[in-house]
Amino acid sequence: MQTLREIRGLLDAHGLRAQKRFGQNFLIDHNLIRRMVDASGVAAGDLVLEVGPGTGTMTEELLDRGCEVVACELDRGLCALLRKRLGGCERFRLIEGDCLARDRTLSPALQEALGARSFRVVANLPYGAASPLIATLLVRHPACSGLWVTIQKEVGERLTARPGTRAYGALSVIAQIACEVDRIATLPPTCFWPRPEVTSAMVALRRRVPPVLDPQAMERFSGFLRRAFAHRRKQVRALLGLAQMPAGFDPGVRSEALAPERLVHLWRLVDSGESG
Repeated sequence: MQTLREIRGLLDAHGLRAQKRFGQNFLIDHNLIRRMVDASGVAAGDLVLEVGPGTGTMTEELLDRGCEVVACELDRGLCALLRKRLGGCERFRLIEGDCLARDRTLSPALQEALGARSFRVVANLPYGAASPLIATLLVRHPACSGLWVTIQKEVGERLTARPGTRAYGALSVIAQIACEVDRIATLPPTCFWPRPEVTSAMVALRRRVPPVLDPQAMERFSGFLRRAFAHRRKQVRALLGLAQMPAGFDPGVRSEALAPERLVHLWRLVDSGESG
């Protein structure tokens, strides 16, 4: 597993440096890397998506365990480094470019690489990509059986937030309806190089089996949540354009006060036309 000295050496040898605009903060704590891979439960032959592989430290750990790794990297310089270092491995495939398309799905290149197989995400996610990627995978890509990722602590708090708290929103509901969400560890800036200005979190999102909502329903529910949480101070009735709330719901309730299962119930009533 690469040491900090080796990471710096690899970057220097290729004329590269960590790019703040790409959110490049390399995880250098070997124990935490092993802990996350262990928590994911991956085994030989499993398909893993890694977004933001950097110099390939975690990639190499996954390959050492016999996984097939599809890695997606936006930085051209790092892509050249990864091809030189890992390009000879048949179980490694590198996709250069953004992980997401404009229509809130995985990029066509990533979808082609992953195919129809079940896969897991194990990654030290670039901060800017974390929230949209997590939401996209949970809503539109049911073949993703779970995510084991490092993210900004505030995003981790949103994933586990309870109703009535400031962190609670559409992402909280999507994550908790689609998955069992657990925080594995809190990571101080010293676990990364360069050191970020914020604290990070390592989280696990395990897809619920059977799912609460099927893929088609999850897509519609996600659109409902975007409307329901568009303005936190407004009543949900106004946000949804309802003449009246369905029976059993407070007419003045705000979305942030409703638990995920209550929001699913409300969506089903609205979706079926059982509201005014």
